[in-house]
Amino acid sequence: MSAADPQRSTDPAATGHPLRLSGIRKTFGDLVALDDIDLEVARGTTTVLLGPSGSGKSTLLRCVNLLEKPDAGQIDLGDGPIEVGGALSARTTREIRSRSTMVFQQFNLFPHLTALGNVTLAPVETLGRSSRVAEEEGRALLAKVGLADKADAYPDRLSGGQQQRVAIARALAMDPDFLLFDEPTSALDPELAAEVVAVLADLAAEQRTLVVVTHSLAFARRVADRVVFLEAGRIVQDGSPEEFFSSQEPRLRRFREVIGSV
Repeated sequence: MSAADPQRSTDPAATGHPLRLSGIRKTFGDLVALDDIDLEVARGTTTVLLGPSGSGKSTLLRCVNLLEKPDAGQIDLGDGPIEVGGALSARTTREIRSRSTMVFQQFNLFPHLTALGNVTLAPVETLGRSSRVAEEEGRALLAKVGLADKADAYPDRLSGGQQQRVAIARALAMDPDFLLFDEPTSALDPELAAEVVAVLADLAAEQRTLVVVTHSLAFARRVADRVVFLEAGRIVQDGSPEEFFSSQEPRLRRFREVIGSV
């Protein structure tokens, strides 16, 4: 699939407001992690963030839902730009975070809750859904990620790939506009990683809006509509997977060669 796929442009799921980041800057002491980032993510598409370690990929993702607070810049989730470099009210912070949900590389499941309990906790506690409705939706989401038979299993009885799929079901339970994935397969061996990639590919095919930080060129080639390459806190290239993989720019060629050989 690619950004030019006609199904992408005509499906109703792709007609919502985009996510727009403008002038996002983040520093850690003297280190400039993000340097005036402008990025627009179209609804119903999958954007993959690539780049060397320390390039700012994960920091950018965390800034989208304010797990890291930018020093300057604006975030527009479709209702107009919000200045995120200054003081933000708790209400505004909750609103931004409610529109996007993070899935981390280390799963972060609650060990004392079953798979179903992990999926239903936030909808009940945060969204105010009844336990009955949350359980019905939670079981459906676990089935969606191939874990219908693991609803009553605790995390320590699940493989890493299964835990990550529970984490994805938990994110989906919040009905986010944007799903943010921070290296979702990096803690998994290749076989378990393939399970998670298959779920992400299914979500992309449904035209969910995904932003994925990864080092996997295979994932970018298979799933991405768009590849954004960062280095030293700046966007070096932003375009289709075809443009990224065919680029003869020396830095991109070297990155593909090194990552492809690992």
